[in-house]
Formats: sequence, C-alpha cells, structure tokens
Amino acid sequence: MSKKRVRKAVIPVAGLGTRVLPGTKVIPKELLVVVDRPILAYVVEEARAAGIEHFVFVTGRAKGAIEDYFDHQVELEAQLAAKGKTAILDQLLKELPKAGEMSFVRQMQPLGLGHAVWCARDIIGDEPFAVILPDMVMDAEVSATKQAIDAYDQVGGNIIVVEPVPHDQTHQYGVVALEGQDGRLNRMSGMVEKPAKGTAPSNLIVSGRYILQPEIFALLASQEKGAGNEIQLTDSMFRLMETQSFHALEYDGVTYDCGDKIGLLRANVGLALKNPELKDAARAALLPFFQ
Repeated sequence: MSKKRVRKAVIPVAGLGTRVLPGTKVIPKELLVVVDRPILAYVVEEARAAGIEHFVFVTGRAKGAIEDYFDHQVELEAQLAAKGKTAILDQLLKELPKAGEMSFVRQMQPLGLGHAVWCARDIIGDEPFAVILPDMVMDAEVSATKQAIDAYDQVGGNIIVVEPVPHDQTHQYGVVALEGQDGRLNRMSGMVEKPAKGTAPSNLIVSGRYILQPEIFALLASQEKGAGNEIQLTDSMFRLMETQSFHALEYDGVTYDCGDKIGLLRANVGLALKNPELKDAARAALLPFFQ
C-alpha cells in the first residue's frame, strides 16, 4: 500500500446542531464560541499544527457564515488598524487561510457522515486524508490530529483515534474491538456502533479523528443507509477492514464534545482556566458558584 503523506483534511460542517438548539437556530454550531473563538478555530488550529495543508469543508444550507469567517472583513480590519488595536488584528489575520488552502463543497441532502465524507472525494483524490469532526475540541499538548498522523507514519493503513469511557457508557458511542492491547496503538479487529449494554468489545470509543485511505470513497459510493437511515462512515470502514489494516490510537488529551450543551459548558470552563491571560479572572468568576 502506498505510504503517501497526509496533507488534506475533510471537516464535515453540514450538520444542524440539534443538540444545542436554540443556540444554533441562526448560528452554525461550528461557530459557537468557546472562551474567545469559535469552535471551528480550535479545530483548524489543531490540524495546522499537524501539518495539514488543505482543508475541505463539507457544508450545507445556512452555513455561509463559515466561509465568511475564514475571509477578510475589510471594514473591521481597517477600524482595528485605525484604533491601534494591533494585537487583536494580528490574531484575526493569523487565522485567515493562505490562498488555495481551503475548499468548500456542498452536501445537498443530510444523508449522513459517510455521505458528507464522500462529497469531498474529487478534492482529496488518491491520497490518505484526515477526517476531523468539528463538534469535538480536543485539547492536547501534541494535537490529536498530529498524534494520529504520527501513528499513521509508524504503521500505515487507517487510524482511528479513541479514548476510554466508563463501561456503563459504551452503549452511547461507537466502540472499537482490538486484536490485543499493548500500549496506546493497537491493531483493530472490528468496531460496533452503540452496542447494547454489556456487549461492548472494549471501553474505547471513537473520538472524531480519523486517518483514512482513499479506497474508502468507492465503498461509500455503494454504501447503503444504516443506523438512523443515514450513510454511516463506520459501515464503510468496517468493509475496508477486510482488505486494509486499521489501528486504534488512544490519544493523550482531553475531549470536549461541543455539540452537547454541557460539553460546550465544560469546554468554556476548562479552556478558560488554561488560558494564561484569563485563567485568574475565570477562576475568580467561577469561585462564588462553589461556595
């Protein structure tokens, strides 16, 4: 199998964000703010730190604000410059993409994550690629995507980032099965989506970061609808596992599920308390609620 470098990432952003309604009625869930930046800014920063050179956003209706976020706002930038607010201006300019660094494709119907990834096929081409779910803000010293790419460089094939949860919660997630467990990177023997209580093959759940080979696209093209009457990415991954290796990487970091109201709250508190400029004020603001 070819060992091409991972240069591109698919970021599906067409979802409706129903778990955080009504906050997402007019604002894409990916642009909800965590501390001082949209969720999506954290995700792009993570991927850039991993060496990703091209981002493919799979969008849907009412998601035009995402494209606008990654574009110049000439009037705002001019006002900040005129007022001498260079620090915030520099931060805004730093987040802008280089020419040709981002592509946007449209998922015309909400047919599932597998279909969203398939929509990026022509831009990805014949290369291994990352899939990054923007609901998940993954706080790590070495970015989660970088950890996944490093694992791919080591063993090749396909990499699924996982993390442990209590055994009594496994029925809520996609869970991986391992051939054996020795350290953080282990070969997979299978996976199951939301197993019945007490039947999960492990307590390692899929965490929203993947390195996949381009052969997945042919499988997605013929993939029938699965759970939720949607084209599931996990179904095609399971089929690809028949011919290619899959490894599960238990990454080192903390995951915040920002597609959930409490997860979004946890992200704001956790990342505010880590922010060098805000942590003291954040701690002082939170303290009265626990006295």
